[in-house]
Amino acid sequence: MRFADLQVGQSAERTKLMTESLINAYAELTGDFSPVHIDEAAAAKTRFGTRIAHGMLSVSFLSALIGMDLPGPGTIWVAQALKFKQAVKLGDTITWRVEVLELFPEKKRARLSTVCRNQRGEIVIEGEGTILLLE
Repeated sequence: MRFADLQVGQSAERTKLMTESLINAYAELTGDFSPVHIDEAAAAKTRFGTRIAHGMLSVSFLSALIGMDLPGPGTIWVAQALKFKQAVKLGDTITWRVEVLELFPEKKRARLSTVCRNQRGEIVIEGEGTILLLE
């Protein structure tokens, strides 16, 4: 997508089931083997009562949404502010949504709303990001 094609209010979504294999693969990739993510017995003793996904695993799916869907290829994610509202648990189905909030034509940048919701529609992560189109 070219910058000229972006409009305030445009949005895109992706949905994914958070599985044990995704969490284990992320732990292997990053080296983050915290028991709350990997060890069910240890995680059961936490306030969550079960294993949870890594927060940044959940956020990483926004990268695919921004880089492939809106605005898509040729987009660089340059800034992101996040608030982690709830834990993402194994078996949760998460929907990631980005929406164009503001355009900066002189810099070919845009400010995006970034929101992740679980299958109950509850916000688990919210924030704002800035992207740059390379066109």
